[in-house]
Amino acid sequence: MFKQCNKCGGQWETRDDFLADGEVEIIGYQVFFQNLRLGLFLFNHSCGTTMAVKAEALLDLYTGPVYRERKNDGRDCPGRCLNKNITSPCSEECRCAFISRIIQIVKGWSGLIE
Repeated sequence: MFKQCNKCGGQWETRDDFLADGEVEIIGYQVFFQNLRLGLFLFNHSCGTTMAVKAEALLDLYTGPVYRERKNDGRDCPGRCLNKNITSPCSEECRCAFISRIIQIVKGWSGLIE
């Protein structure tokens, strides 16, 4: 099983089932700067709870560039990875930018990975 809701007990056998469910909505990412693979993607379920999915479960959805440098000093960074409610893509060449790209992929999920 990929995920189970702690509140209502809803279950999703696969990641595809989870991402394609219209009652599940991605709301952001809880960043862990030391290792982005240890962050959490946050989802709201229609039953009123928020569920976390480990970042590593979704990282393969993104196949673009991953930058080495983090631009979070305020001059070049819009701060998207620091605010879990901002899910628009980051335009900066920042180490964390791929996270916002994954959020966009999940928001447009069709159940098929190209």
